[in-house]
Amino acid sequence: MANLKTKVDLYLKDNSKNWEAEKDNLILQNDGSGDYIHTWNVSGVSKPTTDQLNSFETAGNDAETLNNILSKRAREYPSLKEFAEAYCEKEIGGDSTKWNAYKTAYNKVRTDNPKE
Repeated sequence: MANLKTKVDLYLKDNSKNWEAEKDNLILQNDGSGDYIHTWNVSGVSKPTTDQLNSFETAGNDAETLNNILSKRAREYPSLKEFAEAYCEKEIGGDSTKWNAYKTAYNKVRTDNPKE
C-alpha cells in the first residue's frame, strides 16, 4: 500500500505542483489510527479527498518500488573512488584488470536490481 506522502506527491504533480515547493504548506500526521492530512495550504489546489488520493494507489506503489530499487542500487554500486582508480589505471597504465572488475561489479548491481 502506497504511503500518504507518495500519494500526495503524485496528486500535487497531477495538479502542476511539486512536493519540494509545497512541503511548507502542508502537514501530514499520524494520530495512531493512520496517516492523514492535518494542514493543507497549497495555493490553487484543493485538499484531496480520500477517493482522489486512492486513485494514486497503483502509481504510488510503482513509484515506491522504483525508489527502493534505485536506493538499493545507489548503496551497492562501486564507489566513485573505485571508478576513478580503475579508469585512470586503464588510461595511464594500459592495464584493464581493475576497469574490467569495476564494470563487472557495476553491471552485477544493475542485473541484481532491475527497474522493472
